[in-house]
Amino acid sequence: MRVFAAFFVFALTVTWSTPLTAAGQDEQPRFRASVNVVTISAVVRDKQGRFVPGLTKDDFSVLDNGQKRPIVEFQPDENGPISVALLVDGSGSMRHFSSVCRRVGELLLTQLNDHSDDVALMSFDSRLVRLRDFTHDFHQFRSGLNEVENWGASSIYDAIAGAANVVYKHTHKRRAVVVVTDGFDNWSTLSPTEVARIASTIDVPVFVLAVTPHDDETDAQASGGGLGEIARATGGEYFSADTETPQARALGRIVEELRHQYLLAIEPARSKGLRTLEIQTQKSSLKVRARQWYAAEED
Repeated sequence: MRVFAAFFVFALTVTWSTPLTAAGQDEQPRFRASVNVVTISAVVRDKQGRFVPGLTKDDFSVLDNGQKRPIVEFQPDENGPISVALLVDGSGSMRHFSSVCRRVGELLLTQLNDHSDDVALMSFDSRLVRLRDFTHDFHQFRSGLNEVENWGASSIYDAIAGAANVVYKHTHKRRAVVVVTDGFDNWSTLSPTEVARIASTIDVPVFVLAVTPHDDETDAQASGGGLGEIARATGGEYFSADTETPQARALGRIVEELRHQYLLAIEPARSKGLRTLEIQTQKSSLKVRARQWYAAEED
């Protein structure tokens, strides 16, 4: 299947913008699950949507291809530092929403701590453009928001795959890609399902903010279509947020979730291939959101 070829080697032209020094650099991101343990970031909420703190390893069960597997490592929820990559749609269809993208970037900074958290800025048209690498210097990030140029085709799905790999290489704890877009893609080579599995297998949650208004929202729009599929498969979430209040609320929810993740790990299966993951708790009333896939490699 095509998706298996895309799992581990995905070529995408990556452009660095000033003031970074590696301008015009091509990369071939490699997507590999850990050969030692399979890490899983999980968020637990109750029926009212509130976080559930204080759970222990014994409160969780991990199903690997439907079979229960022992949890070999566990870290409880904690208010720890986070790393967020903001991926801004720089295609031509977003030219009328450039101010909205800058506002979302500013709103994100209000949720972060420049002493402990770091943030990166990327944009895309038919390429992935790295405007600012991960930094604690929020002034540098803020200046990069003014460098997003809107033109050309849109390769949302390819860009999400590339951005997820950047985040994966940067840190393996409490991390995410936050995508700001109108949802139109006309240039990607990867399908939403392929990208969902790529980002899921490296445990990088993808959160999507759709910032264009929908006058008469259909069920497909409400669930986010392909972008919603990516978000759900990676343990992220899709938001339809076309005004400042829902955008601020969505960003607050994203940051809060990243700070209160439970971190679990299992040993990978011995047989090579794509495998499903399902995380459960002892209380069926609780809702767990986590990645849905990992890729096992032969010993």
